[in-house]
Amino acid sequence: MSASAVFVLDLKGKVLICRNYKGDVDMAEIDHFLPLLMQQEEEGLMCPVISHGSVHFMWIKHSNLYLVATTNKNSNASLVYSFLYKLVEVFTEYFKELEEESIQDNFVVVYELLDELMDFGFPQTTDSKILQEYITQEGNKLEVAKTKVPTTVTNAVSWRSEGIKYKKNEVFIDVIESINVLVNANGSVMSSDIVGSIKLKTMLSGMPELRLGLNDRVLFALTGRDKGKTVTMEDVKFHQCVRLSRFESDRTISFIPPDGESELMSYRINTQVKPLIWIESVIEKFSHSRVEIMVKAKGQFKKQSVANNVEVRVPVPSDADSPKFKTSTGHAKYVPEKNLVVWTIKSFPGGKEFLMRAHFGLPSVENDEMEGKPPITVKFEIPYFTVSGIQVRYMKIIEKSGYQALPWVRYITQSGDYQLRTNI
Repeated sequence: MSASAVFVLDLKGKVLICRNYKGDVDMAEIDHFLPLLMQQEEEGLMCPVISHGSVHFMWIKHSNLYLVATTNKNSNASLVYSFLYKLVEVFTEYFKELEEESIQDNFVVVYELLDELMDFGFPQTTDSKILQEYITQEGNKLEVAKTKVPTTVTNAVSWRSEGIKYKKNEVFIDVIESINVLVNANGSVMSSDIVGSIKLKTMLSGMPELRLGLNDRVLFALTGRDKGKTVTMEDVKFHQCVRLSRFESDRTISFIPPDGESELMSYRINTQVKPLIWIESVIEKFSHSRVEIMVKAKGQFKKQSVANNVEVRVPVPSDADSPKFKTSTGHAKYVPEKNLVVWTIKSFPGGKEFLMRAHFGLPSVENDEMEGKPPITVKFEIPYFTVSGIQVRYMKIIEKSGYQALPWVRYITQSGDYQLRTNI
């Protein structure tokens, strides 16, 4: 079972717009949502599902809005949450920013979308590109000939329209990996994993079938080719266009792609990752006078690779003042509202070491409040490089007209949740 009704509320709990799909829950029940949420917040017991009697509220917050689904049945909560997040995605595609003002300015379109996205509490057409074919922001200007529902809504390939034409047929493949690392104060890696995604930008005519091959360890074992570098992917999640039965039988990723940009798949690789940018820090605190910080950053990746837009964020005491910096490269600045020093390095080649020194004054009166020890965090992006070693081995494009198409592949590694704890 799914949702009975969907509501969009402002931060004060006022209903901006709602849609009753099943009529089995009193619409006035929504008045209890915000008081219950505030009560939970005060008690520090925030919960994604809030109950009032036999009615359950499943909610998410986006910008200055609450999106709430109600039900009085034992509904599939993951389905409802997927739908609420999809709702945010579709509204953002339509209105660029999803805020209270964009809902108020587009009531008619929002109502139409709520009608098409869900029927009797079950998600229906949720692809924004298909919805944009027949729900436009200029509904009153539609010609009669254009009001017929596109075949994609009833078609087996609901994510792609027929009759698409391009002068130049190309497909761009981005393999993007984010590294999550937690290093303790002694320099030991406590946890690490890689979260990856393969994104497509498809500019192909007609209804092409694509076949994508990766250096997947399971595939290599199946075919008896256990040579070269392979990767073991976990938690693999595919776009609806991928033929899952084909993947399960012979590990081929076969699909008819959506037009334009889409995420083909996401995956996780649970492995011990060597931190690509290693940080050593010495923080000396002299009571009632000053604090001195020395941070050394070292690139632990291949010399031919370069990390771009590196940001090292070093926490400082909240009562620090009079900052002075010295850096061997890049520039450092003090961000007092976040109690951070942000050291920015535009270009960081592999194998190089850089140094930053900071000096802060401390007040003569001791701060009585015990402060925590926030970690140093690092942000970066390394193009033409994947830390897992995943590779696109081939991309075959088959279309009945037999045109030639060009596949382009780009690899990017970036920081995810990248933290290094300090002693002080």
